[in-house]
Parts: sequence; C-alpha cells; structure tokens
Amino acid sequence: MASDENAAEPRETLLEIRNLKTHFALDEGTVRAVDGVDLEIGRGQVVGVVGESGCGKSMTAMSVMRLIPPPGRIVEGAIRFHRQFNGRAGAADIIDLAQFEPNSRPVRDIRGNQISMVFQEPMTALSPVRTVGKQITEAIRLHQNVSKAEARDIAIETLARVKMPNPAQRIDDYPFQLSGGMRQRAVIAMALACRPQLLIADEPTTALDVTTEAQILDLLRALQAESGMAILYITHNLGVVAEMAEEVVVMYLGKVVERSDVDSIFYDPKHPYTRGLLNSIPRLETVVQDKKEKLNAIEGMVPGPYQRLRGCAFHPRCPDFMPGICDQTEPELIQLEPGHSVRCHLFNGSD
Repeated sequence: MASDENAAEPRETLLEIRNLKTHFALDEGTVRAVDGVDLEIGRGQVVGVVGESGCGKSMTAMSVMRLIPPPGRIVEGAIRFHRQFNGRAGAADIIDLAQFEPNSRPVRDIRGNQISMVFQEPMTALSPVRTVGKQITEAIRLHQNVSKAEARDIAIETLARVKMPNPAQRIDDYPFQLSGGMRQRAVIAMALACRPQLLIADEPTTALDVTTEAQILDLLRALQAESGMAILYITHNLGVVAEMAEEVVVMYLGKVVERSDVDSIFYDPKHPYTRGLLNSIPRLETVVQDKKEKLNAIEGMVPGPYQRLRGCAFHPRCPDFMPGICDQTEPELIQLEPGHSVRCHLFNGSD
C-alpha cells in the first residue's frame, strides 16, 4: 500500500474544504449532490476519495474547479486554496474559490494553472477538431507569458514527461489518431503543462484496459514524486486507492463518512459502509482456489437523488442499524484518534 516516510510530520495546508454544499434546484426537487463535505489536502499529499456512483465524489471535484453544470451551484461552504508563489515556502495567500463566480478572473487564474483536472474519459476532455498540440499550447499561453514557439516547446517537453511516444510528431496529431492510452497521456500533459500545485484525477483510468491502467498509475506516481504536487484521486476502485493514496476519504450520499490513513482504512475500517466496500472486493485466495463463493455485496441501493432520509443516510442498508437512533438523528463526523474520523452512531455514544 502507499506510504509516506514523512506521514507523521504535519504538512503545510494546500486546500481546505469546509461544509461544502452543492445543490441542484430542479422541478422535481432539490438534489444535494454535495451535502456538507469537509476535506483537507496538504502540499504534496495524495488523497483518495472513494464511494459508490452517486455519492458526490466527482461533484466535489467539479465544485473545487468551479465547473458545476447548471442549474447546480454552491449554496454554502468554503473552498480555501493556499496559493504559493514562485515555489517559495511561506509565500502564499489564501483565496476562497467558493466566493467568486465560476468565470471570474481569480478563478480563471487558478483553474488549469495552479489547480488542474484529469477527467475520466479523454475523448470528452479533448476537442476532436483540434490537434493535441494546439489544445496544450492554448492552456500554456493562457497562463504563461510565452510565445507560440516557446509554448510548443513546453508542450513537447510535457508530452515527453508523460511518456508519449514520439512527442515531437504526436503533438500535431488529432485525438482520433491516438490510442486510448495516448489520449489519456495527452490529457495528463494538458493538466501538467503549467505545473499545478494540485492535480485532481477523476477516475482517470476508467476507460482503459488493465495494462494501460497500470502504466497510467505508474506515470502519475512518478510525476507526483518528481514535481511534489498534491493529488486528489477520485475512484471507486479500492485497489487503486491502496496503490496511490496516503489518506482515504470515504463518501456516501454527499457526505464524508470516514477518513483515515490508507492502512487504517484497509486494516481497521470503522464505518459499516467502509467495511461493506472492503468486503465486496474479490479475494485472491478465493480465485486461486476456485471457490464458488458469492461476493458480499452491500444490501440495497444508494437512495434516489431527490430522497432526503431522516437520520443517518446509510441506515436503510446498514447491518448495524439501531432503531430509534440511526433513523432519527444524523451522526456527526467525530475524531476517534488523530487522523481517523468517522460519521456513525456506533462511535459517538448514542448507543
């Protein structure tokens, strides 16, 4: 599993998300896609965010980038980014991205520059009618005072950093001329061209085969080690989290239900939802011994987007459900020990 020799040392904060709520007001009702998320990322830290589809992982990332599709909007909370200038320690100021309009100058100065994002499907992230090089150089020239020729040189250098074969030739290719792995490398190159302090990777290997996925994960680890950037890695794949992350955030229905270092999440999970996710992973010994065992799936489904459950949102599916408690009162996110927090009545004294 991922580890950090300096994990015990406090990190300088890069991003703070406090009580973030992103809602969609629709005719059918209000969708609370993000419903009070608290999250913190330190400089150079890799944080994994996991949960089933519809739990708010991607919308949290889109909120940070201020790319929420209408009619969604941030209705409450803060997204404090600690900007650092010229790579100098201490030369930083704090900007709350939630306080600005999505297309305001402060947000545009940071988005794609100091905070970049790699999307899960490269064909939707790349324009099919423009060459890869034009798309990368556009991002470079938007944020850096360089000529077209200098931007092209930076683009070729960045493509080489992400291990694109023949970068000087591929820079003039269109996305349809590239394989899936090459397209994802091009998307990563576009995100890294301005050397961001934070990279948000939203399921960046979903559309790739297993071999290419392993190459992309190795690439992200190498780039993170080389540049020291922080990564917010969003996935439903707990195996990827074990490889990539130092800390893990587990989300359910727009809320953080557990957060801890990666080892504690895998070896000492507290929340019943976290335990359910881990128990649903196929075991190697079962496959090797050809045992005909069923997977331990979590019962039920994630509630519909318009449902607002009383009490703990997970209580209809929870094997540890306590009537009169879990279905009446919403649990708070409490710290069990330094670095390990959980949102569950099993641990807050309600029983």
